[in-house]
Amino acid sequence: MRSIPPALQAKLSSGVSTLARCWIVTRRDAMKLGFTDHDDDLTVAGTLCRAGTGLTASEATARLGLQVDGSEIAGALADNSLAEADLAAGRYDAAEIEMHLVDWSEPSLSVLLARGVLGEVRREGAAFSAEVRSLAHRLDEETGRLYTATCAADFGDARCTVDLANPAFHSSGTVAALAGASAFHAAGLGAFADGWFTAGKLAFTSGANAGFAVEVKTHRVALDGVLLELWQRAPETVAPGDAFTVTAGCDKRFATCRDRFANAVNFRGFPHIPGNDFVIAYPVPGKPVP
Repeated sequence: MRSIPPALQAKLSSGVSTLARCWIVTRRDAMKLGFTDHDDDLTVAGTLCRAGTGLTASEATARLGLQVDGSEIAGALADNSLAEADLAAGRYDAAEIEMHLVDWSEPSLSVLLARGVLGEVRREGAAFSAEVRSLAHRLDEETGRLYTATCAADFGDARCTVDLANPAFHSSGTVAALAGASAFHAAGLGAFADGWFTAGKLAFTSGANAGFAVEVKTHRVALDGVLLELWQRAPETVAPGDAFTVTAGCDKRFATCRDRFANAVNFRGFPHIPGNDFVIAYPVPGKPVP
């Protein structure tokens, strides 16, 4: 239930026209930014909400029950607010967002309309739009352990126990030459076998993309050198000489865990789970059921 300040309620009842909407976004790195559709900056809940971003919102609905309500916000990209590089780097993925209704003539009078998280973010030219999901979306997330043949642990976490700081599973390198928008030839990885870093994590440590991390799609060793292909294009242009660190990857199969990492005792899956062949099998005289 919303608690509306009596002074604001009195203004709402009188049909006041000095209302504006404000949005406060808190990223997962705890950075907080504020935006408003008013034509001047406003301070709401201790956060400066900037004007001039062209931020607008679609109609939002609130319903009883556990349905996932949603809406959309749209605005302009600007270096002092929402920068395209930050959006491309995923820094606003799953960020928390608060929506306030404010009397801009007296900003201390405000009411929290809704809380949610940012979903899909789309960029086009100098503009962006973002889906706003209600907190009920978390009820759709998978929790607990799943009965699957593959491992449920993240490679290198406390359940996996593989030490990614071990030089056998961790290395540094530099970009030798570009091979596409999301691929490059790497120097410094010649001691590792083909595919060792496939599905691993690569993090740039220098250059325009310093701090950006992404999963490795493929790691190939060929006659012309080591090629790394990334699942996601870096937000800024990758340049020869950019340094990075990269960790080994795991496809979460039992055979890989056992043979490559000697870690079968910590495998967090069910490798002997019956497959589809067992489900559809039927008795055949003289032939054992698989």
